[in-house]
Amino acid sequence: MPYILSIDTSTEICSVALSKGTEQVAFRESAEGRSHAKVLLPFIEETLQEANVQPSQLQAVAVSMGPGSYTGLRIGVSTAKGLCYSLGIPFIAVPTLQVMAAGACPSLAQHPDALLCPMLDARRMEVFTALYDSALREVRPFSAQIIDENSFVDVLGEKKVVFCGNGMEKCKELLSKNANALFDDTPISARNMREIALQKFENQQFEDVAYCEPMYGKEYVAAKPNVKGLH
Repeated sequence: MPYILSIDTSTEICSVALSKGTEQVAFRESAEGRSHAKVLLPFIEETLQEANVQPSQLQAVAVSMGPGSYTGLRIGVSTAKGLCYSLGIPFIAVPTLQVMAAGACPSLAQHPDALLCPMLDARRMEVFTALYDSALREVRPFSAQIIDENSFVDVLGEKKVVFCGNGMEKCKELLSKNANALFDDTPISARNMREIALQKFENQQFEDVAYCEPMYGKEYVAAKPNVKGLH
């Protein structure tokens, strides 16, 4: 029963979860936003202390790899890499959209054949999205989409779809016109990574600490400094 530390910093929520096999043993979370750099390391320390687990007992670190916030992803991934390198343990990458879909899985209790459609807020009416089945297998790959009244009509014409994630709310009014559209507002959390991370651990699906990079979804564009004398 491996101890796996899971980290998610892909959105405004920063969360850390420690699992032993399929059991969650400790958890920390903050939804303050822009506080990831301040709270992540204390969260990791507190989580291990609560479970009375030493860093040397960890057998892997899993991290949400994007798409998502450029700064948030850099903080989470670099922290996970540092832990894996220093402890000599495997690095596990989990797609952020799959983490969102995992959080919405309880919504499938009454609709086992429905698909899960996580939506990560991009800008205006654009979202990063994909489609997953109840086993969290990707049935439509990641893409960036501008949502309108015709979005997902092909899928919604055949079966129910559970929309979730922090981009879902702004699309809800348009999508709810279809009777097959369902909605789950469970926030993204490292708690929902444990079964995905455990499966990857058992299948030895590990990433190279030196070369694995976050998937941002879009190229990062630095803002032009607005400081006198720098123009």
